[in-house]
Amino acid sequence: MKTAMVIFQPSGRRGAVPFGISVVEASRLLGVDIEAPCGETQGCGKCKIRIEEGVFEKFGIESKASHAGIWQDSESAGISAVERQAGYRLGCVATVQGDLLVFVPEASRAGKQVVSKAARPIQIDLDPAVKHYVIKVKEPTLEDATADLERVLEALEKQHGLSALLCDIFALRSLPRALRAGDWRITVSIRMDQEIIRFQPGSQFTGYGLAIDIGTTTLAAYLCDLNTGKVLDTLSMMNPQVRYGEDVVSRITYHMGNPGGLARMSADLVDALNQLVEQALCGGDGLSFVDENPGSGGLAGISREDILDVTIGCNTAMHHILLQLDPEPLGVIPFAPVVHHSLDVKARDLGLRVNSSANVFFLPNTAGYVGGDNIGVILAEAPHLREDVQLIIDIGTNGELVLGNKDQLICSSCATGPALEGAQIEFGMRAAPGAIERVAIDPDTHEVDYKVIGRDAWRSYSAPEAMKTRGICGSGILDVLAQLFLAGIVAKSGAFSAEAQRSARFRKHPQTGIKEFVLAWANETVIDKDIVITQKDIRQIQLAKASIYTGCKLMMRKLDLATVEQVKIAGAFGAHVDRKLALVMGMFPDAPLETVTCVGNAAGDGCRIVLLDRKKRLEADQICKSLTYIELTLEEDFQHQLIEATQLPHMTDTFPHLQEASERVVSKK
Repeated sequence: MKTAMVIFQPSGRRGAVPFGISVVEASRLLGVDIEAPCGETQGCGKCKIRIEEGVFEKFGIESKASHAGIWQDSESAGISAVERQAGYRLGCVATVQGDLLVFVPEASRAGKQVVSKAARPIQIDLDPAVKHYVIKVKEPTLEDATADLERVLEALEKQHGLSALLCDIFALRSLPRALRAGDWRITVSIRMDQEIIRFQPGSQFTGYGLAIDIGTTTLAAYLCDLNTGKVLDTLSMMNPQVRYGEDVVSRITYHMGNPGGLARMSADLVDALNQLVEQALCGGDGLSFVDENPGSGGLAGISREDILDVTIGCNTAMHHILLQLDPEPLGVIPFAPVVHHSLDVKARDLGLRVNSSANVFFLPNTAGYVGGDNIGVILAEAPHLREDVQLIIDIGTNGELVLGNKDQLICSSCATGPALEGAQIEFGMRAAPGAIERVAIDPDTHEVDYKVIGRDAWRSYSAPEAMKTRGICGSGILDVLAQLFLAGIVAKSGAFSAEAQRSARFRKHPQTGIKEFVLAWANETVIDKDIVITQKDIRQIQLAKASIYTGCKLMMRKLDLATVEQVKIAGAFGAHVDRKLALVMGMFPDAPLETVTCVGNAAGDGCRIVLLDRKKRLEADQICKSLTYIELTLEEDFQHQLIEATQLPHMTDTFPHLQEASERVVSKK
């Protein structure tokens, strides 16, 4: 295979890569993360790179613009004429046709996302799938040379009433040594009272489990003691599949367009899960970016053989990709998954480096875009056991909605994440250091105060150059639209108002003519550009919030409900939502603010519940069977409702529970 040398700066990563692949693909092969949230569909313009020209003796290469392939007209949408002259290209379009020295600008570098996946203190009945039993076994003699396993099975039945047990082959291989090392006294670990998965000499009750929430963007793992139920460590990291696109559709498309793409995405995810395992066992290695309740950095005395059980909750696409089940049908009507019910898979068959005999339990899938993570949320919040009607909004890359109580429970999904997580926003980015996470706008002066991730002080208490601002992430994106609206800078329609004209921060882009509002001046940033929110950005945010509102409204109509008693916002993203500003925007139907709560990573809580209480595994399948999925786009007036919901907070629906200050602005035209 013909190869070329590609060197990325400023990271210095280099290596020989195949001819003809895109520069973004080359970056993946060499471990350089370039932002490509659209999945290389040329839809975001965030993978901008610069081709350096000349002979670079230090590296022994000659880099030319022609070595990046022919300029494509489609690149003009993301690269100006001046930038093109300076050697800029889109990394998803430029291809390796010879040796290259590639500079990746600050704005194109994928930052290390700060992940908030703390475990909540919730009540769980401790009844784990894996339990330990100590037995005393008779030593064999010439007169009684019964085999080791048969002796163990006999002792388990006599001493603990356990019968008809199977034994995993990997566990069986350790039996002779364990029996003799323990002087014929051993501890047997048994899964679901059905299968022996571990033998330990003597009396040992060591056993741990991992509850894993696999999100489209982030991963969270909770290391739990199976004997006490205590969470010993919380670990989080980016889902490495973000390099194939921010949303599940991009990843399904990657599978369809790249032979071996499914296996590659699955391998990336397995590798990430193993990195979390390693971090739980032996300390941090820079792969976890937890911003609250940080892990202990490894627990002395725990080995991978001590991890005896794993539970996983994820959306249907992540489920299929990890298990290498063809996800293509999920991308086309009727969006049918390969399997609905829960699955048990040997960890070794997945390539997870835990105890070789351990099993992985996958929560069941409800529909093509509502997966086991949603079942986990339901287990954690228990609307199916309650009299009061709950509306649960799990905001992630894909929004999932649950509505109802013990009498009836329905669910749906809505496309929200790409815009709210920055993928479709001019200066949008992940929740990484330097991202604007909170915004406040003075309604009189239009001055902007903001806070960035990684810095405690707000802009108003800082020197401009101390902010080191890079962009704006999801919580900031929600803040800014509501704040612009409250300040009268944008009207109900979402368009910049006449009030905006008097602001020094309002302008039209000199090349595109698109109206924009400056959030951070160039001297406050590390990208040497003003960070703005554009009219196009506002439209994207409006569509995202309208999608959530429309889903809620149509589901309430299905159950003939005018109000709900509880609104719960779930997900790591939801934990950072300002409830009042979300209501100002019209993200969910009007409700008293005291009935609106943020419940954090409820999907992860659900994974812990099924890890520590095996009865809930059966309940998960029962919920999945009884849950009614609503395909919102098939509702007759879906488009009409969506259009009405784009206005702030809504075109016609009233919001009497908004505070007086909000009501004053709502009345403006």
